Amino acid sequence: MVQYLDKSSGFRQWNAARDANAKKSRLGGFLWWLILFLAAWWLMSWWMTPPQTTPDVTDAKQETVDVSSVPVSEIASENLTARVQGLRISDINLLNYSADASDDESGPVVLLGGQDAYALVGMIANGTDVPTQTTVWNQDGDKYTWCNSDGVEFARTVTIDGYIISVADTIKNTTGDTISVAPYAEIVRANDMASSAGVYTGSVAYVNSDIEHEDWPRIADTSYAYSTTNGFIGFVDQYWETIVSVDSPDQTMRVKPLGDMFQADTVASAISIAPGATDTITTNLYMGPRDYRILQSADKYISGLDDTVDYGWFWFFVRPILWLLHMLNSVVMNYGVAIILMTLLLRLAMWPLTRKSYVSMMAMQKMQPEMARIQKLYANDKARMQMEMMRLYQTHKTSPMSGCLPMLIQIPIFFALYKALLISVQMRSAHFLWISDLAAMDPYFILPILMGATMWLQQKLQTAQTPTGASGNDAVAQTQKVMKWMPLIFTVMFAWMPAGLVLYWTVSNIFGIGQMYYIKRLQK
Repeated sequence: MVQYLDKSSGFRQWNAARDANAKKSRLGGFLWWLILFLAAWWLMSWWMTPPQTTPDVTDAKQETVDVSSVPVSEIASENLTARVQGLRISDINLLNYSADASDDESGPVVLLGGQDAYALVGMIANGTDVPTQTTVWNQDGDKYTWCNSDGVEFARTVTIDGYIISVADTIKNTTGDTISVAPYAEIVRANDMASSAGVYTGSVAYVNSDIEHEDWPRIADTSYAYSTTNGFIGFVDQYWETIVSVDSPDQTMRVKPLGDMFQADTVASAISIAPGATDTITTNLYMGPRDYRILQSADKYISGLDDTVDYGWFWFFVRPILWLLHMLNSVVMNYGVAIILMTLLLRLAMWPLTRKSYVSMMAMQKMQPEMARIQKLYANDKARMQMEMMRLYQTHKTSPMSGCLPMLIQIPIFFALYKALLISVQMRSAHFLWISDLAAMDPYFILPILMGATMWLQQKLQTAQTPTGASGNDAVAQTQKVMKWMPLIFTVMFAWMPAGLVLYWTVSNIFGIGQMYYIKRLQK
């Protein structure tokens, strides 16, 4: 028998091959985790970095209209100011929001700024002339008047309510024939892909009570047209919207590339005005933040406007989280403190599951010697080993999956908070300690390092020690080895995440460490 156990024996060769395969298995496992991490990192970078595309300049070119002879006036309210030049409205200054989120003195956010960006509200007529972009109106306060060569009188009133700019056109037919007038409106602007990370941006249309989205790359290559009984069309950025809606039925709406710019327009069905009759056409423009509460208040002018907010897959969590954050902020007057309080409330709400999870993990630690004995005793009988393991779990009334419950619950909360931070205008300029914008990354990487350190400590407290005599190739031991790298991996990943999200995770870790110490004291 001994002769089969010498150095040249088949048994020794088989044993050496098994050890080599074990080493390869450990190396292969590490490489797989590394590949998965790099793939996740690439996907995260691809998702958070907006694609750079060049508009299709082979499509229609922007028409250059010389409006220098048209007088310029300004409309203003406590929320915004705008430049009115004939049919055009441009340079909308949002007075309550700073252009630079980290600098309150940087001046207001400007929508449709520059010479080539504007909103235009006009008319197309049959049987008479209508005002054009070069028409010079007579102005009296917020009222503009003009009369064509046929004697048809046009009167325009431009008013502001909140972030709604309303344009009311009254046409008085003084001729002896019926005239036909069709209202139209358009928005011309450049794209804003630079600030669209993780949030839908591009065109938006409300078509027969449904929202239609087309992102910037798609509308850079293709034009889109919609037919609807009523609705609106425009563009959305990460925090702002520029929307136009004609209060008239049977509209044809389009969005298309226009050279280096993009255009969204709508044309409504014509209305007939009998001789001596007067009719009014109203067009509403929303030029403001993507704030759900503000959009809801503007819904009385533009129905469906509040549906334009992108809540993502976990919308059922995002809305309650935003509501809770706004409510807490109204009490403590700081969104950073509000995030901390919200985190504590969520951890307290999950306390029963967390406690059960921690108790289960502690039971798993106590089971390690017995688990090692079973693994050694039934090393060659995997089926019997599994059966004995299940019997051991039943005896201690625990499960290897019970420790995952709090983490599984936190996943949708995590993504919901991530989306809430990205779409919330209030977070854009929220200050907390050294952080000037909770929706942006921590400029000094202090929070990501704290998060990684607290994650490592929490993991150290939760992870069961590998039992003496257990195989180094045991799945639990291999998992523990891989998990030791997770704090470092998460620190790197979270370094570029919104600071508010990292603050939530750090506070959650600290609170979890306190809960772990408390449960351990109770178990003694």
